[in-house]
Amino acid sequence: MNKKKIALVVLFITAIALFFTLDLGQYLNLSYIKSQQQAINDYYSLYPIKTGLIFFISYVLITGVSLPGAGIMTLAGGAIFGVVWGTVIVSFGSVFGATIAFLIARYLFHDYVQEHFGKYLGPINRGVKKDGDLYLFTIRFVPVFPFFIVNTLMALTPIKTLNFALVSQIGMLIPTIIFVNAGTQLARIESPGDVLSPELILSFVLLGIFPFAAKKSLAYIKNKKNNTTDLIEETNNDAD
Repeated sequence: MNKKKIALVVLFITAIALFFTLDLGQYLNLSYIKSQQQAINDYYSLYPIKTGLIFFISYVLITGVSLPGAGIMTLAGGAIFGVVWGTVIVSFGSVFGATIAFLIARYLFHDYVQEHFGKYLGPINRGVKKDGDLYLFTIRFVPVFPFFIVNTLMALTPIKTLNFALVSQIGMLIPTIIFVNAGTQLARIESPGDVLSPELILSFVLLGIFPFAAKKSLAYIKNKKNNTTDLIEETNNDAD
């Protein structure tokens, strides 16, 4: 490993160590966000652009360095900015952060992994070149795997950086909207009766049914693709 890579690893480890040493995670919970809600709203009213930039940069740093708290930040985005602007800021922030994490992992590990394990990764590499975009879209659309693991593992494959960013943006959009919307509703809880508000119940219902609906949608898309491929092959065989 060359000096640049070593320096990057040291910087990466230092950032994570500082995060836990300074206990910065205490600021990444809904209780803290709610306790500061009025102050945040007042600041946002006075400095909307500055507030958005601070939140955006914080989101990029957290996701780019793979620190814990992206989920809370997404909910906080809804609580602070509402559904529309919260979705815009979180969507682009998550993609910028994911792409930074992707590029760091690719710079540090891609060549080594491909050089030492390339003969075992041949089928995976071919599969990614053929259906990598659909595969990435699937794991972004159904957020089952941790964010940083997806960024790291995809960096070890041949997928292009631009494809990674664009597919991630599209794949994460609907989950982002649902989580941001949930954040707007959680921010409105002021009394026990608010827990049973129709808006909050709808948000939790969406969070609950989304993975199942997403899997059904992706299965339908995959079947359509397979049927189209079979039809093309049959047409080519008939032509021969």
